[in-house]
Amino acid sequence: MTAKTRQSKSTSGPPRHGSLKPKDPRRGVLAMWRGIDLADVEKARAPSAKPISGVMPGVLKSMGLDRRRTEAEILRVWNHLIDPNIIAHAQPTGLRKGTLFVTVDHSVWLSEIVRYRRKEILERLQHSFGSDLIARISFRIG
Repeated sequence: MTAKTRQSKSTSGPPRHGSLKPKDPRRGVLAMWRGIDLADVEKARAPSAKPISGVMPGVLKSMGLDRRRTEAEILRVWNHLIDPNIIAHAQPTGLRKGTLFVTVDHSVWLSEIVRYRRKEILERLQHSFGSDLIARISFRIG
């Protein structure tokens, strides 16, 4: 084969679109092998990555971790602030829209707490957490 034949064979081949010499050597080899550079197409198809700082707040909110953490903190403070006799019969079970729900194990204790201790319990919890977080207490038998 003459030099002229070799030169004509190397220039012939599949049609070339765009630059076939990307900065990445791997992409360059693939582009030459394919006869086309698909880097732009691959970039367009690839899902865009988001930083974790932009994703995590939404994930945590959907899981309700802030609410659960607050409820755990209320339970911890409840066990240290409230009279042990009341703790033995009443435990907080949830917090929704400023209302702390407390389950009491017997109607006699429910009556005792509601009549004589409700205001004291509410004031202590509001002092620890603020009146915007705990505005009311609802006692239930459970």
